[in-house]
Amino acid sequence: MIAGCAVLAIAAAPAGAAVVPDRAMAALAARLFPLLSAWPQSGREGPVATMLTARRQRIAACAGQAPCVLQAARWTDEERDTIAQAASRSGSHAAPDDGAPAGVMREIGGINAVIGVYGQGAPARYPKIDGPDPQQIAANAAAAVSMAEAGRDDPTTALDPSIGLALALLDANDRDEAIAFEPLDARFNAAAMARAKTLDWAHYRYTAIIVPGIGPEDPATPLSALGKLNVRMAAKLWREGRAPFILFSGGTVHPRGTRHAEAIEMAHALAERFGVPENAILVEPYARHTTTNLRNATRRLAALGAPLDRPALISTNPDQSRYIEGVVFAQRNQHELGYQPGRVGARLSPTELEFQPSALSLRVDPMDPLDP
Repeated sequence: MIAGCAVLAIAAAPAGAAVVPDRAMAALAARLFPLLSAWPQSGREGPVATMLTARRQRIAACAGQAPCVLQAARWTDEERDTIAQAASRSGSHAAPDDGAPAGVMREIGGINAVIGVYGQGAPARYPKIDGPDPQQIAANAAAAVSMAEAGRDDPTTALDPSIGLALALLDANDRDEAIAFEPLDARFNAAAMARAKTLDWAHYRYTAIIVPGIGPEDPATPLSALGKLNVRMAAKLWREGRAPFILFSGGTVHPRGTRHAEAIEMAHALAERFGVPENAILVEPYARHTTTNLRNATRRLAALGAPLDRPALISTNPDQSRYIEGVVFAQRNQHELGYQPGRVGARLSPTELEFQPSALSLRVDPMDPLDP
């Protein structure tokens, strides 16, 4: 936990001073907290206004003391319920399938989790690859409090100081993985996106061949042996005409601190070694676990315009394939995501499984701030 440490107060900006929006923080806010960061002015009245004023006063009373600010910025259950109840009347166009109140509840939970992990030393969900440097928690948390105060007028954090504080804590720890490849489809998937607009999906049994990543365990190796195996198997299936696209999923995961994104490395190998054209390749370079491999693959299929009522094909090595088919994986999905990202269907071979995507995968999950 953080020891008491004072933070230099940020001088008040002179009247009429220009607001300088932070584009990186705006992008991160849109990814992690889409409902809260775009909360309309019409939703800041009545009980919500009273609650938000009390929160600002509670945080201001800390006079810049980092441990106090961090605790004061956490949302209580009563505060969370107040704003969630107002969410249904906010008129947001970004509401998830289970409604704006449920989405706001997840976003508030994400803010509290980021403050707890990156500011107060709570354990990360996946401590081997996530979370802050234990030796830098106090210093980075103090810096984050000052960073949040300096950016308090940023429009994306205007609703409540906790939004800016959560973003600043991630920024202070260089944990911006959630936006590292944005704009994803324009940068990496443009050719496939263009081809999909004129594609006759009925010509193919499967919408895509989904290939999850298998990371190496040393930072100098860009693609593991099993990753190379997965690439070769996918190339063969594509050449057989099983699906119009190969969709690689896997982020910068193993080992901790690696700069190699599994999906990007597999896509490079597919193009260079097997000559698969760019317009047949999709990358999803954010997933950090097998659960989110399938969730994020579904998101890319939806962005592609693929019919989600048709199956995709999962192709991976036998061990991972058995795991995806098993009860433990289904239980992990339910525990970590709160739903199944799709239905695992028929087994076609030791390395091939049918997969029926679920639109539930489109829900934002700020409880995993590196891949929401």
